[in-house]
Amino acid sequence: MTNINFYGGVDEIGGNKVLVNDNNSSLFLDFGMSFSTANKYFSEFLQPRKANGILDFTEFGLLPDLKGIYREDYLRHCNLTCESEPSVDGVLISHAHMDHSAYIHHLREDIPIFITPESYLILKTLEDTGSTSFGEMINLKKSFHLTPKKNVKKGPDNRRSKGVECMVERDIRIIEPYKDFSVGDVKVKSIPVDHSLPGATAFLVDTGDEAIVYTGDLRFHGRRRDFTEKFVKEAKKFKPTTVISEGTRIDKDSNVNEESIEKTASNLVSNNRGLAIVSFPVRDLDRFLTFYNVAKNTDRIIAVSLKLAYMLNLFNGNGYPRVDEMAVYVPRKDWGMMGDECLACLEGNWLPSSHLHSYHTEQDYKNWERKFLNWDNTITYRDLHENPGDYLFGCDFFELKELIDIKPENGIYLYSKTEPFNEEMEFDFQKVKNWIDHFNLPLITEGMHGSGHANGVELLNMIREISPEKVYPIHTEKPEEFNNLTDDGINVVYPELSIKK
Repeated sequence: MTNINFYGGVDEIGGNKVLVNDNNSSLFLDFGMSFSTANKYFSEFLQPRKANGILDFTEFGLLPDLKGIYREDYLRHCNLTCESEPSVDGVLISHAHMDHSAYIHHLREDIPIFITPESYLILKTLEDTGSTSFGEMINLKKSFHLTPKKNVKKGPDNRRSKGVECMVERDIRIIEPYKDFSVGDVKVKSIPVDHSLPGATAFLVDTGDEAIVYTGDLRFHGRRRDFTEKFVKEAKKFKPTTVISEGTRIDKDSNVNEESIEKTASNLVSNNRGLAIVSFPVRDLDRFLTFYNVAKNTDRIIAVSLKLAYMLNLFNGNGYPRVDEMAVYVPRKDWGMMGDECLACLEGNWLPSSHLHSYHTEQDYKNWERKFLNWDNTITYRDLHENPGDYLFGCDFFELKELIDIKPENGIYLYSKTEPFNEEMEFDFQKVKNWIDHFNLPLITEGMHGSGHANGVELLNMIREISPEKVYPIHTEKPEEFNNLTDDGINVVYPELSIKK
């Protein structure tokens, strides 16, 4: 008998953690962070304690209180029992958004993580470039772990908990589209879908007595809409008993597509002589491609952040422009010095006083950032200040401070993100408006964002076409909107949260 337990994604957008149990096999569909629950208790300066392992998370229902799934270093540090074997056979990650994947960090390293190649590259980017306390997706670095130093006497002062000795590779399994694979005794197939970042996939899960379609997040109006259309056909052929469907925009009946954004933005930028600035989600490479095209359409060069450059360099083309086809913006760091002299190479171990600032400037940048410093296509605030009409500058929330140096005049700011839907996002958006108002830039939001999710008409027609016996609506605050399906003989089952909040 197959049991389905929901540990997130119920009556909320995101936080998906769905456990499928069948006799001797079990797997999770996603293992993401619930932003709504996390925001009830935590904020930027009030974070869970790493020293308390998983306990701060289980206290508020952010993680399920289950045996045999969490990392040994956290459990032992808190005097909790660590099982000898994992209690689940794998975790299927539909895509690399944090509400579906963030809590991989807490999982033990011997639980197989099944992801697409694109999701792997995105998670690797987040791990390599991030600075959060809970960002170990691809590798696990043992905490509270001491190893003796070499060539020194043993003792409490001669031990360490850093370095390669503490790094453990997770059991990452890269999956291929439309090919069957097994998780324990359960048969699974990955079906690509269109979403607001590369590598999104739905899953067909065959437990023997249940045929389950898990949609992940999807849409029909993106650049890869044909992926989702093919998914519907494959899901229908699967003859599922159950569909677990997202319903983010179940109450909406319209969409804004990338082609529309590109056309609107191109017109706005072409009619502006100053610096064109845009803010879009760093992982949304389709949105990046939209504004790359906007720059080309208006005879400008798109300038991207170091983090986006790092991600694009990992993708190495593969459907997206290469890093050498754009400008890479290098911000000032601690020493605050820029210019060719700051990129001078050090000769041996001798550091002339004239190059002292060069050495310290390089030390300002993290290892992953330094590879871009000597590239011919790097630019600084001076380039944007002196030649504003040449560029389309990607400026996210944390890059707003660069405007102080750039001092844009007669420019335009395109805000290409979802509208704020909670108090914290409202506060951040107000800060954006304050910055943009300070520099007298018009803030354009209308027509600048296309959702990564299908609307309600599309979702209901999709489920009707797939024709399951029952549907579980998740990743939605309005599951009752699925009730229209009962007229088609489809049983709508409201999932219940298996953990108390």
